[in-house]
Amino acid sequence: MSGLLTEPAPELRPDRPAEKPARPYFSSGPCAKPPGWALERLPHGSLGRSHRSKLGKSRLQHAIDLTREVLQVPDTHRIGIVPASDTGAVEMAMWSMLGARPVTLLAWESFGEGWVTDAVKQLKLDPTVMKAPYGALPDLSAVDFSNDVIFTWNGTTSGVRVPDGDWIPADREGLTFADATSAAFAMPLPFDKLDVTTFSFQKVLGGEAAHGVLILGPRAVERLESHTPAWPLPKIFRMTKSGKLNEGIFQGETINTPSMLVIEDYIFALEWAKELGGLEALIERSLANAEALDRVVEALPWLDHLVADPAIRSTTSVCLKFADDAVAGVDEEGRLALVKKLAARLEAEDAAYDIAGHRDAPAGLRVWCGATVDAADIEALGPWLDWGWHSIQP
Repeated sequence: MSGLLTEPAPELRPDRPAEKPARPYFSSGPCAKPPGWALERLPHGSLGRSHRSKLGKSRLQHAIDLTREVLQVPDTHRIGIVPASDTGAVEMAMWSMLGARPVTLLAWESFGEGWVTDAVKQLKLDPTVMKAPYGALPDLSAVDFSNDVIFTWNGTTSGVRVPDGDWIPADREGLTFADATSAAFAMPLPFDKLDVTTFSFQKVLGGEAAHGVLILGPRAVERLESHTPAWPLPKIFRMTKSGKLNEGIFQGETINTPSMLVIEDYIFALEWAKELGGLEALIERSLANAEALDRVVEALPWLDHLVADPAIRSTTSVCLKFADDAVAGVDEEGRLALVKKLAARLEAEDAAYDIAGHRDAPAGLRVWCGATVDAADIEALGPWLDWGWHSIQP
């Protein structure tokens, strides 16, 4: 650490807060379980049964049907449960569909950078790459939609989201691939503008990890049935048989064996969301949480948003930084040390779990504000953040 933090005057050090968040689960994935969740509340009839059995397939199909209903996916789009979380879903789409036309990749955080790496080093494409630093977006108006376009709707590690789908033309020639893993169920997704959409259970609905969801529009299906990639496809990426879409994948016939416990957990979250009021209610909860965190940041002079522009600031994976005045003269290594100390101090107090920023992001905090978090817990977090910050000062 270069430089020294100015020691706060004793009278400015806050007292240890009396009340803690009731559920201090602020991880950005896997995220907080839905309120009222308990393991014993999950149906277990499908456990120990084959996923190919009538019961197993019916539960998988039920999860797909509920996904369509709650997420408001149009009937024109197919929904499949696939291996390997959101990463698996994105990889399936890239390896199966790219190569038919030029491709543009947008990257402003680590996962977008990962898709660039796959396109360049693994698929050996020569893509157009449009990058922006953490906290910003590239120029969306400059995107060439005669190309296939791959982007993250909400950058989980940067806290930057696209503001809407208005920048995507209806008459585009290429396909759009939206990694929407920390946006689905918390932000409106214009499926008429999205040919491929992916997400995982573990984000906004607080499900368990290991499986992803792949949503294909009609243009994506047409690409799958008309284009043969120049590279070999692993079994878990194959979505066609004899040149036609394997419809079974989108009717509960998963490519490989799923965890039925994970599926039951996902169904529980979807049914909770439906009872809550569906997509609109989920979005409302996420917005309320983000607004509560905004008030916390506004009240703490040592804390600030990484994303300056509210129009592109995430309402789920909200990334924070230390205010410049609070860490003047402290280098990045020193700031990372402060993050580690603060996160550890609050975890030891059971006041906040997993709030350190992503390892690839600038030093800072990250507080999940998705729909399974309660705004009251965000509000209760504020005094603990302030107490923790002052408690780690010299």
